Amino acid sequence: MAAYENVDFNSRVVYGRLLAYVRPYWFAFVISLVCMGLSSALEPAFPALMKFLLDDGFSKAHGSLDWLKYPAAIFGIFIGRAIVGFAADYAMNWVSQNVIAELRYAMFDRLLRLPVSYYADNSSGRLMSRISNDVTGVAFSATSAISVVIKDSFSIIGLLAWLLYLNWKLTLVTLTMVPFIAYTVRAFSNRIRNTVGTGQTLQGDLLQVLQEAVEGFKVVRIFGGQKYETRRFKDVVRGIRSNYMRYLVAGSAQGPIVQFFAAMALSVIIGVALFQASLGTASVGDFVSFITAMLMLLAPTKRLTDVNSSIQRGLVAAESVFHLIDEPSEADTGSLELKRARGEIEFINVNFMYPGSERPALDSLSFAIRPGECVALVGPSGSGKTTVANLLPRFHEIGSGAIHVDGVSLSDIRLASLRDNIAMVSQDVVLFNDTVAANIAYGGKQDASQEEIVAAARAANALEFIEAMPQGFDTMIGEKGVKLSGGQRQRLAIARALLKNAPILILDEATSALDTESERVVQAALDQLMQGRSTLVIAHRLSTVENADRIIVLTQGVKSEEGSHAELLALDGVYARLYRRQETEKTSED
Repeated sequence: MAAYENVDFNSRVVYGRLLAYVRPYWFAFVISLVCMGLSSALEPAFPALMKFLLDDGFSKAHGSLDWLKYPAAIFGIFIGRAIVGFAADYAMNWVSQNVIAELRYAMFDRLLRLPVSYYADNSSGRLMSRISNDVTGVAFSATSAISVVIKDSFSIIGLLAWLLYLNWKLTLVTLTMVPFIAYTVRAFSNRIRNTVGTGQTLQGDLLQVLQEAVEGFKVVRIFGGQKYETRRFKDVVRGIRSNYMRYLVAGSAQGPIVQFFAAMALSVIIGVALFQASLGTASVGDFVSFITAMLMLLAPTKRLTDVNSSIQRGLVAAESVFHLIDEPSEADTGSLELKRARGEIEFINVNFMYPGSERPALDSLSFAIRPGECVALVGPSGSGKTTVANLLPRFHEIGSGAIHVDGVSLSDIRLASLRDNIAMVSQDVVLFNDTVAANIAYGGKQDASQEEIVAAARAANALEFIEAMPQGFDTMIGEKGVKLSGGQRQRLAIARALLKNAPILILDEATSALDTESERVVQAALDQLMQGRSTLVIAHRLSTVENADRIIVLTQGVKSEEGSHAELLALDGVYARLYRRQETEKTSED
């Protein structure tokens, strides 16, 4: 069950927030309401016309052309309703689509500002489902449901007014079904709301399973995971089907129950009306007009009861949407603009623990990087190397201690200013389904000239393979750069970092997934990238950091050794043992 279901949302407050998104389009909204009012005002005109047609039309039709006015009036009523009905629907849907767009803008903007921990706690499928699916239901509650309520309420009021005019006693019999209808709607509301909330969670699960199966298709096939993925998919689909059937029972049962009470009232009314007609207290026109108005009441009454399920669905969707919009953004406590940093970095007794972890990822870690210096972090898996790389750009907040850049605490520097001074190349290269040029000149460098992009590609040793592509820099590289090799993707990431020209560089296992030849080419590009920059290198292969100015060895979040490659080998400690082991493995592989 989604987390938002544990929060009490007031329906009136939710509707108020929804209407705030409607407010910029108030003119079209008012036009729609006016047209709805006109359409509803024409509802009682037809039964009223039936009274005069039956009482006067047939008796006065002989030898006269007065009868022409009745078909002309009927034609005018239906044409008038069609025109204003179309105008109302068009205006309301125009407002609805704009509300959907505004909500999606707000959700996506918030999504880009959320802290890293939020992405760790929420599946990508659920997040995508909120933006793609939930918001549609919200817009219906904000616009279309309102139009149904207003239009049909006006219709019911107009028809009831005509019924009261014709026969107030019979109309009171009609009103006896109102409490029963209200009780029915209220009884089914909670059940509908619960099933809708569960359905939205299941829709997110469905997207998650689909996304993992599509993105991991190679692993699925190599390891024979087809049956497992099929079972996962079937389980989610069955859950959606079962939940929808529960929703359908609750949503569909309202109409028949309401119609049952309406049929009882109608039966009583027809009986009483026939009795009055037999006494001569009611004309044929009165009777037909009354029954016609009564029958016309059934359709708007049914729509009003049916719209409850849509409103409940929209309110649950609104809770989901507003929970995302209301999520706190990354904490940006800083106020200082760093401008272009010198690149002096210092970790001072830094402690950090991931939520739910039993031991700290970093324990009183202290080290410094001087401007233009290359410092490598090495150690066994889980020693805290990548955690250090994530703390420097403030993807996570430290537990205690301090991290300084140019002598200023990270907490005092504006996030945007800090990250403007940092470039990162990691093992998991992130590329977008766009052109080569757009992936190099990404974000803040999207206005870079063609000459600057080409220069960055040349420095990253990427120009040769780019120029060999069908459209060169204008070639689309596919989702996540699927059309490129691992080494080519890495070189595009290096070109992106070169173009940014940030004074601080983070290399997180940038060559660990490459073959020997690709590693050689990429390493040459990295050497070019590191020139004149303060560089923090996270490495598993120790052979790639032999030339680092200093190497820091981490063991379970604690700094155990520090020095140059030669100094650490002479120390004959953890680093020396790791280095000898890797050299032995490399020799045996050769």
